[in-house]
Amino acid sequence: MTPTLDLPALVRGTVIRDEIAGARGPWSAVVAAGDVLTVVDLHGNQAVDTLIYDAHDTTVRYSAPATIAAQRHLFLTTGSVLRAGDGEALMTLVADEVGNHDTVGGACSQESNTLRYGHHTKHQHACVENFLVEGARWGLGKRDLVSNVNFFMNVPVDSDGTLGIVDGLSAPGKRLALRADRDVLVLVSNCPQINNPCNGFDPTEVRMIVTRPEARPS
Repeated sequence: MTPTLDLPALVRGTVIRDEIAGARGPWSAVVAAGDVLTVVDLHGNQAVDTLIYDAHDTTVRYSAPATIAAQRHLFLTTGSVLRAGDGEALMTLVADEVGNHDTVGGACSQESNTLRYGHHTKHQHACVENFLVEGARWGLGKRDLVSNVNFFMNVPVDSDGTLGIVDGLSAPGKRLALRADRDVLVLVSNCPQINNPCNGFDPTEVRMIVTRPEARPS
């Protein structure tokens, strides 16, 4: 039983979409310009790997280097703008109950699992496979995969550049909200990783709510 399903979107408005991304599985949707996607970490400590594309031209897609350079900070929180390679805004993090989201940890794959954790993990499903399966629904392939955002994932970086994947900072019911600055395709892998603490060694479902804020009176 999920006790947090009654949690509302962080930005109120007409609900366009309200769905559960299953544990270990993919999710995707086109979010129209001005609409807001709220991601709810239902059980806590669940990494949500995310890619963002211009819905009308998927060659325009999220760029970690452009995003990091523009904000001069590795981590994302309220006010962070997720940018394409040309620096144009794709989505803006307009509300955040956690305060720290990863931009450098990347996505797990069957190959990286084997390298990091041993050949016995080769059969395990991973984020790259989720992205490929879900991306195929939109005509995307392996060449379209780029460095992704890891929402709710805690990847501290030391002064010497060393990074690690440690217990998350989120908790059951914590939310973030992303406003679409243009029509965007959002592609998610609700991370299936069980070999490091990014999901507390127990992947769980998350809730995806898209709202259309009410127009303000002129």
